[in-house]
Amino acid sequence: MKLPSGRLVHSRVVDDPGSALAAALDRELTGYAVLEPQETLLLAADARGVLTFSEGVPVLAYHTETDRGGPPALADLAVPGPYRLELVALSDAVLTDLHDTPALRVPPGMPAERLAGDHDLAARTRASAPDDRVRESPGGDADSDEPAQESAVEAFLEDEGKIEAIREQAREEARERASEWGLDDVCE
Repeated sequence: MKLPSGRLVHSRVVDDPGSALAAALDRELTGYAVLEPQETLLLAADARGVLTFSEGVPVLAYHTETDRGGPPALADLAVPGPYRLELVALSDAVLTDLHDTPALRVPPGMPAERLAGDHDLAARTRASAPDDRVRESPGGDADSDEPAQESAVEAFLEDEGKIEAIREQAREEARERASEWGLDDVCE
């Protein structure tokens, strides 16, 4: 996904992608957010999540490393923070062609639910969404968020590398805690 240049309106490190979504909604941002997860920041990797917005409401999601869009991109981006966040403002006319990409679309409330677990923010986002988008499925058809949510979960569960990375991170954290508590022999 090639993003057009725009005006940087917000840049910082955040613990939770929900703050990016809330900032975009509160600013009624038309443009995009780039989220770089902790693993990218620490490992100099190239994994970034991109969310586009129209008047603060998410429209598209894309993950640069996996080259997946829509709900699967949200699953790819659902990793522990912190995140480096940039919000970029653009004119609506610049985003018109980009927003006409059904494979990358997400229902308005899905990013808040999937990335932040924030049902209140999801409800606020749906309330701000145009009527024709409130019940939009990832393919652009009228439907509920349920099939899209299942797609995001299924996409995450099918990614064995991501699941193994989470397991390895949990093992490492368990080893560190065991060492802190003097239980090194238990983890061997």
